[in-house]
Amino acid sequence: MEPGNITRVSEFLLLGLSEEPGLQPLLFGLFLSMYLVTVLGNLLLILAVSSDPHLHTPMYFFLSNLSFVDICFTSTTIPKMLVNIQTQSKVITYEGCITQVYFLMLFAVLDVFLLTVMAYDRFVAICHPLHYTVIMHLQLCGLLVLVSWITCILNSLLHSLLVLRLSFCTDLEIPHFFCELNQMIQVACSDAFLNNMMMYFAALLLGGGPFAGILYSYSRIVSCIRAMSSARGKYKAFSACVSHLLVVSLFYCTLLGVYLSSAATHNARSSATASVIYTVITPMLNPFIYSLRNKDIKQALKAFLVNITINGPIVLRLNKYP
Repeated sequence: MEPGNITRVSEFLLLGLSEEPGLQPLLFGLFLSMYLVTVLGNLLLILAVSSDPHLHTPMYFFLSNLSFVDICFTSTTIPKMLVNIQTQSKVITYEGCITQVYFLMLFAVLDVFLLTVMAYDRFVAICHPLHYTVIMHLQLCGLLVLVSWITCILNSLLHSLLVLRLSFCTDLEIPHFFCELNQMIQVACSDAFLNNMMMYFAALLLGGGPFAGILYSYSRIVSCIRAMSSARGKYKAFSACVSHLLVVSLFYCTLLGVYLSSAATHNARSSATASVIYTVITPMLNPFIYSLRNKDIKQALKAFLVNITINGPIVLRLNKYP
């Protein structure tokens, strides 16, 4: 690239999922609906867990954290996309793009870490039930979440700082509905070898490592379930894992599918369309997957909604007449 074509970047253009004007109202309505369902579903799950003392256990503590991260994950991309559709603008500032890259990586990797911690929790609960409360004590649960947050923050900070060293030319179009790290590296003019190496290394270490941990946990869980003599015990143990296994499968399969198909077809627009699954649909489905098969969650949600319905008017009256 000619040196004269390199300029100080002030903004990028997010091309979105489609440039057809007739599809924009449909996309706006669809993504607004999915975003509201995601936020409301995960928020209800958090409130139900926090309001029921019986659910103050490690499994539901991790689940509440996962729901919070899912809300943040979708809030990083969808609101900006909706604003761009509504205002008929594709512009995102340079600072906004870097910020989006940072938080996207933070919450995406944090999702992976929390799913791994939850797999370990299920392993301890099924394979070491008598020692579960001793092993999964409050301090360990808090430490696991804290270490996950710190690791993800440092990883996102590293990649964001590496992006800041890149120079960009006049081609500032990103064929996506959000600022993805890989897409930003591709539109850069300067040498991005270090960025690519760190991106692949982080994907292998922070993506492949936890995935290997999940596979190991479930291999041990399967062995423990097969060793059980009671059919009822096997069913109960399997039921305790099926929701988490569905979420893990949905998240990893869609994530791998997006990047493998992108590498095979070299079509950025199809990759953007496929990435909707793990950035929007998976966080939206998580609370439904965990609540539909879980009697404790359903009872807690019912009790919470009944409590709100009954006590809501009383609180309002007390506020009105102090």
